[in-house]
Amino acid sequence: MINEQVVYKNGSRVFKGSAENLPGFLLATYQHLGIQYPRFHKMDNLSKLGWLAAELLLDKSMDKDRYPDIKKGIVLSNASASLDTDLKYFETTKTIASPALFVYTLPNIVTGEICIRHHFKGENAFFITENFDAVFMQQYVNNLINNNILQACICGWVELLDEHYKTVLFLVEKGNWGLQLPFTAEIINKTYQSENG
Repeated sequence: MINEQVVYKNGSRVFKGSAENLPGFLLATYQHLGIQYPRFHKMDNLSKLGWLAAELLLDKSMDKDRYPDIKKGIVLSNASASLDTDLKYFETTKTIASPALFVYTLPNIVTGEICIRHHFKGENAFFITENFDAVFMQQYVNNLINNNILQACICGWVELLDEHYKTVLFLVEKGNWGLQLPFTAEIINKTYQSENG
């Protein structure tokens, strides 16, 4: 979970920022995690937010070689689509439109950035819903897993508009690989609503 300049993993605080704005917090989080990935610096804020959450989620949590790339996927949702970047891009059209921002004027670009980094080549989708819908997420992802379309899936909520943001991601795997919680709407909602993911 990433919310209000705090980063959590499995209920434990990993990092607390003190930046003046979201871009500063995202950069500080990136530096704190010690990642070296030049593409990060080109991403819009929504992609950085989702990408950082995925980095944290997958770190020491999943053996990436356990599944074929085509059996790993992503299902995300939010309420604002890519509106944060769309507005920034619109402002640039008053002078010289920014192609660097235009590239990010679709919400599913965040899924693409995660897929590129982690070689997820299976189903990926990005849904726009007014609020986080745990029942829909649970049913959609379980359908993919139960029908052997995917064997592992990153799913959750990546919302950003202005300085308001919240990201909660889950890793769902087909196999039983140790300490896991069942992927139910009740547990998803409880995690989403908790203060520390």
